[in-house]
Amino acid sequence: MWAETRQPAGITFAGIGDEAGRGLVDQVRAHHLLGWSTIELRSIHGVAFADLDAVVFDHVTKTLNQAGLRVLSIDSRIANWGRQITGDFDLDLVELDRLALRCAALGTRYVRVMSYPNDGLDDEEWGRRVVQRMHVLVKCAEQAGLVLLHENCAGWAGTDALRARRLVEEVDSPSLRLLFDIGNGVAYGYQAYEMLPDLVQWIEHVHIKDARRVNGETVYTLPGEGICRVADCLSELLEHGYTGTWTIEPHLSVRPHEGLAAEGQDLVSQFVRYGQALERLAATLDRDGSGEMSCPA
Repeated sequence: MWAETRQPAGITFAGIGDEAGRGLVDQVRAHHLLGWSTIELRSIHGVAFADLDAVVFDHVTKTLNQAGLRVLSIDSRIANWGRQITGDFDLDLVELDRLALRCAALGTRYVRVMSYPNDGLDDEEWGRRVVQRMHVLVKCAEQAGLVLLHENCAGWAGTDALRARRLVEEVDSPSLRLLFDIGNGVAYGYQAYEMLPDLVQWIEHVHIKDARRVNGETVYTLPGEGICRVADCLSELLEHGYTGTWTIEPHLSVRPHEGLAAEGQDLVSQFVRYGQALERLAATLDRDGSGEMSCPA
C-alpha cells in the first residue's frame, strides 16, 4: 500500500529514476519507500532509454507494471547538451521515432527535449535553425500523439524567457510545452524565479532541484536549502492554477551532463531523503484566505 503523502491538491510527486540508482531495482525501491506511484525515466544501467534493447525494454515495462509505477515522461537526448545545432539531425529524428513506440507501450505521452547548444553560429542563425528543427520534431510528435517538453537548460531557448516564448509561439502546437526546472539557473547564470511569470502559461511539467554557488562552483542542495527560491516558484505555479507533477532531480551524486554517476553510495537513501524534504516543503505551502496556495511569510 502506498504511504500517505502531504502534497497540494492536483500535484503528484515523482523522481527521475536513475538519480536513485543505475539499476531499475533501486529506482523502483526508492519510489516505493517514498510512497510515490509515478516515475520519470532517463537511463537504465547508464544506457539511455531509447538505446535499451528490446529484451531489456520488455523487462522494464513488466517490472514497472508489477510495481504499480506509472511512467510520467521519458527524458531524451533530443537537442540536449550533447547535440549541437550543427550536428546530425537524424539522431534526434531516430530517437524520437523509437521513443514514440516506447511511450505508447508505457502509457505516457511526454518526452523531455532541449534546444541545441550553439556551434559558432551567430544568434540569429542559431535561433532560426532551432525553430526550424523544432517544427519538424513537433510535427513528428503530433503524429505520434506525444508532447515535447522543452527544458530551461542547455540550448538556444534554455536560459532566456523571451526565446522560450518565441519557440513555443512560433512552433504554435499543443505538442510543444515547457518543462520548468527550478534549479538549473545556478549553473547557467540566471534566476529561474525571474523567468517564471513570462513562461507560466506554457509550463506543463516541473523539475525540483536546488543549489548555491560555493567558491565559484555549483553545489546542489536539498530543496529549500539553496538560492533557487523553490518555495516561491512552487507557490507561484500553484497560484496560476498549475496541476501536474513535481519531479525531483537531486543532482547530489548523479549528474549525467558532468559525467558524474556515483558508484558505491547509498543513492536510494539519498533520493528518499530528498523526496521527504520536498514533502516537508510542500506542506508549508498553506492556503490563504482566497483559497489559493501561497508560501507563508
